[in-house]
Amino acid sequence: MNVGRPLPRAGSGMQESYAPELLYATFNQDYGCFAIGTQTGFRIFNSDPYKEKMRREFKDGGIGIVAMLYRSNYLAFVGGGRNPRFPPNKVMLWDDASSTIIAELEFRSDVLNVQLQRDRIVVVLRNKCIICSLEAKPRHLHAFETSDNDRGAMAISGASDSGILAFPGRQKGHIQIVDLHSCVNLATVNDTAAIASAIASAAASAPAQSASSAHGSRPRGRSSFSADSAASQLSAQHAAGAAVHPTNINIIAAHATAISALAVSPDGSMVASASEKGTLIRIFDTMSGRLLNELRRGVDRADIYSIAFSPDNTKLCVSSDKGTVHIFNLDPKQAVTGQQSASNAAASAAGNRHSNLKFMKDLLPKYFSSEWSFAHFRVANEVRCICGFGSERNSVIVLCADGTAQKYSFDSYRGNCVREWYRKFI
Repeated sequence: MNVGRPLPRAGSGMQESYAPELLYATFNQDYGCFAIGTQTGFRIFNSDPYKEKMRREFKDGGIGIVAMLYRSNYLAFVGGGRNPRFPPNKVMLWDDASSTIIAELEFRSDVLNVQLQRDRIVVVLRNKCIICSLEAKPRHLHAFETSDNDRGAMAISGASDSGILAFPGRQKGHIQIVDLHSCVNLATVNDTAAIASAIASAAASAPAQSASSAHGSRPRGRSSFSADSAASQLSAQHAAGAAVHPTNINIIAAHATAISALAVSPDGSMVASASEKGTLIRIFDTMSGRLLNELRRGVDRADIYSIAFSPDNTKLCVSSDKGTVHIFNLDPKQAVTGQQSASNAAASAAGNRHSNLKFMKDLLPKYFSSEWSFAHFRVANEVRCICGFGSERNSVIVLCADGTAQKYSFDSYRGNCVREWYRKFI
């Protein structure tokens, strides 16, 4: 989440509360840790239980984007803030064990989003999504044209053995689905085999590692990247000359307006999307493109800042600029209508709410057939936030633009939400 510049709310004279030193906040792939970029460096935290694990302060500038690779010591940075530590058109790969930049990638325009996944780096520009190899000298593997993507919307499945990537299509409102494992540069397969194996091992063992060991000292027996930096100029000539294995792309016509947020389930089987209107969340099968769920966040326009699947793919949480977090059930067998009694609603195990007039959906506007969240809450100070499911069952961790982390638990039967703790991380 880019939290550096609060956006004015239409029709509201209220100034949003935010932390001036905070530029960026993001979770790692399993939501067990989160990282922030600040005007003077970056910090890593354990999500739950909440604990600061490490921080790095730079004398010469700020970090505008941070990307984590599970709980390993490898991160990706883009400069930002009043005095950027690095140019906004460069991605810098950082080895925290040695506190050095080990590689860099340079692009022709500003970088809007970066994510790391096993042996791949995915970079989002305004009209491109670029896939590179994650190695000492990153290689350009593939470049996909997109529609205007000022929000940097992009998502990758979180499981270490999955590699489903979703990003906007060339046509507004469309989604492109790519299997990262099929994006193989034939000229570099042999050269990158060792380091890919090391990264995969780190990702597979991530849940068993503590964040303190991952960021505090060099892991024994783990191969590290060379300390030699390498700039990768992704020019049109380079793209034309790259020997890249053919890639299958699924195109999904998801919305009528531009895509603003995306999420891919941990196993890569589903993709969730929101448009710039922010009222509906649609979930599709990544293989067939079939619409699985259409969920209504609300009726008023909103900027969706994050969408997250639960580890078992049974729930979805959504956050927006309105300071609200909505939780949906993805089990099609569960639904609650206004006509059901309290006991029946409890027995339905937190199914999504439906209108009393759903039985007339063929005669009434689409609004009356919508599925609404079974649980929702409003964060303190009603600020922009991102969310993810916590390690404890039926819990959500929220990172807010005012520099706070908050944990909420929800009742899986009645949908009641309770704030468990509130921490200031900057």
